[in-house]
Amino acid sequence: MELFNGRPLDVSDRSEKEVRVYDFLDDLGISYMRLDHAPAFGSEEELCREIEDSLGARICKNLFLANRQRTRFYMLMIPEHKVFRSSDISKQAGSSRLHFAESEYMEDLIGCSPGSASVMGLINDSDHKVQLLVDDDVINSEYVGCHPCINTSSLRIRSEDIFDKFVKATGHDFIIVHAE
Repeated sequence: MELFNGRPLDVSDRSEKEVRVYDFLDDLGISYMRLDHAPAFGSEEELCREIEDSLGARICKNLFLANRQRTRFYMLMIPEHKVFRSSDISKQAGSSRLHFAESEYMEDLIGCSPGSASVMGLINDSDHKVQLLVDDDVINSEYVGCHPCINTSSLRIRSEDIFDKFVKATGHDFIIVHAE
């Protein structure tokens, strides 16, 4: 797998939502490394391990969650070795018991399908209906690996660029949580 600096030179065969991520990052002056690969669906796959090794960054789990009434939505970024415990994260987020939201909410609110959920999807949440939750290990890492709203490419971006520039530019904020 070959690592590239920035966007593809030719984006004619790329999806609109992927190109939109590159445009957003470029407009903010955020540098990133890109790795193109076969579809990756979960952090447990052998392919995901190869991607992380080639990328030089861990790709965190991005869980799309909702409260029981489906009136509040959350994106939780946690390292793949940590476990989502609803009661712990719900308490830290100040919400009723969180559970996995249905895929149609994910697609409608952040423009990502299952397997491609990413913090990058916040650019599609112009109504700010999604609250970002970030595990303390993720925010304290040097780099974050994430998908550009599709699961056939992965990006390596400095954590400070994601949380100090990118998230702020989307008009969102984040809550730091701790998962075990």
